[in-house]
Order: sequence, then C-alpha cells, then structure tokens
Amino acid sequence: MAATAYAAVLTPCVSTTTTVKTTRCSALPYLPPRLYTSHFSSSVKQVSESKRFPLLQVRASSSEETSASVDANELFTDLKEKWDGVENKSTVLLYGGGAIVAVWLSSIVVGAINSIPLLPKIMELVGLGYTGWFVYRYLLFKSSRKELATDIEALKKKIAGTE
Repeated sequence: MAATAYAAVLTPCVSTTTTVKTTRCSALPYLPPRLYTSHFSSSVKQVSESKRFPLLQVRASSSEETSASVDANELFTDLKEKWDGVENKSTVLLYGGGAIVAVWLSSIVVGAINSIPLLPKIMELVGLGYTGWFVYRYLLFKSSRKELATDIEALKKKIAGTE
C-alpha cells in the first residue's frame, strides 16, 4: 500500500519546453536557478555548470594559518613531553581503556532504560526534583553557597591528597 502511494506521487511526468527539451518526473514545481550577484563571484567558484543544481566550492583563508600550525606543533610537543614524563604508562592506558568501557556500558544502560515505557519521564521528574532541591539547598542563600564552596575545596584536597 505504501509503495503504491509512493509510486503515485513520483509518476506524474511534466514536460517543459525551453531551448532544450527536458522531462521532469516529480510532483514538485520547478524552481528556476538562483542568480548570483557579482560581489559573490570572487569567493564562490562554480564546480558544475548544471543550471538546476550548481555545486559550489567555497574556500575560507586566513593570514594566520602559520600560527595555527605552530600551535599544533607546540601542542604535540607538550603532549609528548608529558607522556614521556609518565612513570606508569600501563596504568594510564588501563585507566583510559576502563573509562572507554564505562562510557560504552553506561550508554547501553541508558538505552535499555529509555526503551521501558514511562520510565524515562519518571527519571526526568526525579532529575528535575533533585535539581530543585540542590538549588534550594546550596545556591539560593549566601551562607549555603559558602558551605558548598568549602565542601568543594575539601573534596579537592581529599582527591589531591594534600589533606
């Protein structure tokens, strides 16, 4: 049924007469090609001479292209120096691989939760409620904002091991 309806939409053939005889098989009206003004001619190059669907190639350039490549070289040298300074490379690779696996597993879990009817909406309501509670508890009043800042600093010190 859907295939016949699809075929019925695309079957009307319209013949147009201009200097070149063309036949279009579409239910959509023909739109003339867009005319480009002269101030675009310096930055736009026509790749195809087709009047109906011209392909355009635009190239943007900057006078600071060399500085961007220098920044990339500096970035790579910094990364190489830091990688050479790492003592336990296998541990870093293990943690990186574990992080990738954790992201993959969490995407599977979120996809499974999303497929259960009504559960995503309930989770959205729980998230909205928790956000409201967090704003009321930590962000609404000045004293609670100071308390949040001290808690964050204590957590930073605990993670860094300076406590």
